[in-house]
Amino acid sequence: MHCATACVATLIVTCCLAATAAHGEYHIVSKIQVGGDSGWDYLEPDPVSRRLFVTHKDHVVVIDMDTLKIVGDIPDSPGMGGVVLSRELNRGYTANGAEDTVGVFELDTLKPIAKWKATGKRPNQIAYEPTTKRIFSFNSTGRNVTVFDAKTGKVLSTIDVDGRTEFYAVDGKGMIYDALEDKASVIAIDAKAMKVIATYSLAPNKEPSGMAMDVKTRRLFVPTHSETFLVLDADTGKILATFPIGEHNDAAKFDPGLKLAFASNGDGTLAIVHEDGNNTFSLAQTVKTEFGARTMAVDPKTHRVFMPTADFLPAPAATADNPKPRQTMVPGSFRVLVLEP
Repeated sequence: MHCATACVATLIVTCCLAATAAHGEYHIVSKIQVGGDSGWDYLEPDPVSRRLFVTHKDHVVVIDMDTLKIVGDIPDSPGMGGVVLSRELNRGYTANGAEDTVGVFELDTLKPIAKWKATGKRPNQIAYEPTTKRIFSFNSTGRNVTVFDAKTGKVLSTIDVDGRTEFYAVDGKGMIYDALEDKASVIAIDAKAMKVIATYSLAPNKEPSGMAMDVKTRRLFVPTHSETFLVLDADTGKILATFPIGEHNDAAKFDPGLKLAFASNGDGTLAIVHEDGNNTFSLAQTVKTEFGARTMAVDPKTHRVFMPTADFLPAPAATADNPKPRQTMVPGSFRVLVLEP
């Protein structure tokens, strides 16, 4: 074998082994005991301050992502929605679905400083768009989006979307993408114009529940309740790949360093897709987690994955008034799983 050929072959093998080591062995390494007797929803990492913000019914628990210790708490955030951060403004924002408000706090001190009234019912997701310095409150049952000036709280617009909003992705260049759960579609919002400029159908897939984005390749990763994980071209809406995932998904995340997309599922599984190239993808791993671990955050520095969950009591028997009873959480059992490659 010629030297050049041998070197190329060695390089290919080395790259494959490195890729396998990077994304082939995710597993649970720790559990952060938080406690409490109430539910949770979304969480957001701050890679700079090394803090993780975990929504927990009516407050936000703050965890050090390196020591895995609880280091703070943000009170009076009722509704178990999302939380988003802006380091340039030293602000954090919470979606308070129980009172239709957006909470504002200082990022360095965690001190609450304001509440802004949304123009729609039950804010669930909340995005910060950096080019316009605007906050977008996705009001799930209100079927609209409230746009705030991120500095002053002034309402700039209300965008009607005629759908139940779910998770979003921001490209950092003025575009926001959001999944409409009951419409099986993804909408593209021009943040400057404050209007929907495109709608992408996900049919035959149903109930998209999360979203993540590789902003460099402009690929969207969208899990659905059809137990599929879709890869879309953000500019055309074309579905480029489809992968199987577990039940009860509620989130997706992307790690740009490892080129991995994650879909967290309430049935106790985590699907991991590797972005091999702009238009090629592969299912790298399906990790066994714990029942109820349906949302997550990814730390781009350590590549850790954080997944909240709890223990649950058996669901009560179905009745005419409650034909689909839900399991109830065991008080004090709330925790955050920590996974590493």
